[in-house]
Amino acid sequence: MIKAGIVGATGYTGVELLRLLARHSQVEVTVITSRAEAGVKVADIYPSLRGHIDLAFTEPDINTLGACDVVFFATPHGVAQNLMPALMKTPARIIDLSADFRIRDVPVWEKWYGQAHGAPELVNQAVYGLPEVNREKIRTAKLIACPGCYPTATQLGFLPLIENNLVDPGRLISNAASGASGAGRQGKIDVLLTEISDSFKAYGVAGHRHLPEIEQGLGDVQPAGANPISLTFVPHLLPIIRGIHATLYATALDVKNLPDLQQLYEQRYANEPFVDVLPAGVLPQTRTVKGSNICRIAVLRPQDKDTIVVLSIIDNLTKGASGQAVQNMNIMFGFDEKEGLDIVALLP
Repeated sequence: MIKAGIVGATGYTGVELLRLLARHSQVEVTVITSRAEAGVKVADIYPSLRGHIDLAFTEPDINTLGACDVVFFATPHGVAQNLMPALMKTPARIIDLSADFRIRDVPVWEKWYGQAHGAPELVNQAVYGLPEVNREKIRTAKLIACPGCYPTATQLGFLPLIENNLVDPGRLISNAASGASGAGRQGKIDVLLTEISDSFKAYGVAGHRHLPEIEQGLGDVQPAGANPISLTFVPHLLPIIRGIHATLYATALDVKNLPDLQQLYEQRYANEPFVDVLPAGVLPQTRTVKGSNICRIAVLRPQDKDTIVVLSIIDNLTKGASGQAVQNMNIMFGFDEKEGLDIVALLP
């Protein structure tokens, strides 16, 4: 049994993390911090956790957090880096759900996130926590940078094509849509029910901060000598609460010598517990992954032309955030990778 602490558990990724850890047989949550809600019981903010989490929020304290085996950061971007230098000196292992340590190029991070990085010396110590790529590095990591939701869906969809150098890396397109919970638990007019209901819109078309993370991740799996990754990424807002639907487009380099794409994807993910390659002709829906840690994928080549289309579906709060964080924790501590995550999606 290990002890876990959570910094900033008042948002949607925080409560999702608590939901998953509450049923984990190998974890005891011992500390939950929030400066704004210090002294308030978790169940008073999230009644769904009554009888499962009997803790009150406290002020962040390095000594208390450092006494945990693992500390999760479920904080806004820019917060974790302020506490990280001190926490890295403790025995605790750390899983950061924010973007603070995902991008290795610090000036690029500062450009996209609009602030100076508070702990640039730690960036290269972080392991990017996409298990399907970095499982072995995750096992021994001190600090995990948990991938973003759009980057998870997009990378898992493109990986087999990029790893095998089957498509033009300079002409990738990710046309992706997320539920409103991706915007976080905050009062913003753009995500009010009356603003998003019965509507569908794009945002961040001129540039979205998940773009450099995706390009970095795909670049890491390219064969030597391949041309650089260049992605057009267009996110959209869906009138639903949870879920991401990513429609991905890539241009084949050699149509005549393409392998069987269905077989390629099935073989690549055959041993991945949380990637489900659907049978040929079956298309995934966001409702089939709600509340689960599964990524469901379909791959097609319409009219046998040179454009390959991949559909990649996740729950943005689970496989796109907190579920993936727990998956990383399981790998780090030698638990069954599915422990606490073997959950059937919620229908309807």
